[in-house]
Amino acid sequence: MFFPICRAVSRPLRGHPQEVLEFSNLSRYRHLSSIPLQRLALLENYKRRPLLLSVSHTVNNPEYANKLRRFFAQKNFQSDANSDSAKKGSSKAKLLIVGFGLGAVIGLGYVYNKNMRHKSAPIANLDSDNSLWFTEPPPIDFIAKKVIGSRETRNLQLTLFQYEPCPFCKKVRAFLDYAGLSYDVVEVNPVTKKQLGWSAYKKVPIIVVKGEEGYQQLNDSSMIISSLASYLEDAQQDLRKIVKYYPQVDFQDADGKKGSEIMNRYFLMFGDKDPAGRSKESIVEERRWRKWSDDVLMHTLSPNIYRTWEESLEAFNMFSKNGDWEHIFSPWERQMVIYVGAAVMYIIGKRLKKRHNLLDDARQSLYNEVNYFLKTINAKGTRFIGGDEPNLADLAVYGCISSIDGTRTFNDLMLNTKLSPWYEAMCSIIDSRRGKLSKLADH
Repeated sequence: MFFPICRAVSRPLRGHPQEVLEFSNLSRYRHLSSIPLQRLALLENYKRRPLLLSVSHTVNNPEYANKLRRFFAQKNFQSDANSDSAKKGSSKAKLLIVGFGLGAVIGLGYVYNKNMRHKSAPIANLDSDNSLWFTEPPPIDFIAKKVIGSRETRNLQLTLFQYEPCPFCKKVRAFLDYAGLSYDVVEVNPVTKKQLGWSAYKKVPIIVVKGEEGYQQLNDSSMIISSLASYLEDAQQDLRKIVKYYPQVDFQDADGKKGSEIMNRYFLMFGDKDPAGRSKESIVEERRWRKWSDDVLMHTLSPNIYRTWEESLEAFNMFSKNGDWEHIFSPWERQMVIYVGAAVMYIIGKRLKKRHNLLDDARQSLYNEVNYFLKTINAKGTRFIGGDEPNLADLAVYGCISSIDGTRTFNDLMLNTKLSPWYEAMCSIIDSRRGKLSKLADH
């Protein structure tokens, strides 16, 4: 069918190279001699420009025809070889991914089993009215940092169990530094959590307060701040008594999912005294913004700093540097925390974005919430939500923002909002009140 038409064509076949190639596919021919001369002629003329069919030239020159056969067969062989090479490369990449994943699983299993063999039993308590009061201290292998504050607090020896990138931990540290308190820091491995083997509560932050007769465990960042702030209002109060105003209530929702809630966690307990220099309105406003920080602003952070795999990995490398993980964790453990943590938070960030109905551009959701906060300050005509000095609401928002300081998200936030003056003022005040920091102190 093709040969008579081919011989009848005498004008250039411009504009049809794809059709020519498809029609002249050589892959079906397994031997050189089986390639028809007419197709060699067509391919020969496709190689030349313009396309002029010269069947007679190829048919009347057997040697030239064989040369063409070898040429196009070689091209076809190279194409197959390249395809095989690409397949092999893809297979190698898949093997590397599977190998990395399998190695991570084996490594995690090893670490988990190792920790289970040396797992600390939860500390028992002797106070039926206060399940978080202990007579013995929690086991601590290593204190990562010590902060020696300027405030005299002999009856308030604090140990903070934290995870460096956790914004809730940053919030607690902002409060402790602003209050000028002394405290020790224990860095918790977020994957194994072996530093919390003694505790039935497995989240951070946790603060353990050493008292005259034992040790008081404080859970939940907002409850920690409220209880310590209440104690600092009147040091004559008994911290064990204050803690009882923040009971944990367990519940089960309509879907059967169990949960717990710490009651009154945004309330300060002033006892029988009226708070000096505080109006009821200012107290209610502070409480409202503290809750907004936890329920709204906090949820815009992870979908932004872990927005892409590159940003997530960059963030965890920054956390490693800021948290001195190189000296706290073993090399293998540190790499596991960085890569496993980055992968997990990348996935969680996507879920949180959907759960909290953030905009497609998660950055814009963050900008909108920060602008809402700044609008309130501007309407008050003061430097801070607390007026001329920060209050607990300012410290809560500062804890959120400081947790992303150094990331791409932070840089974009400063460029696209007017948060910088407030943030720099907060940094200056907290730095001036923070105690002397010493790192990597052996316990």
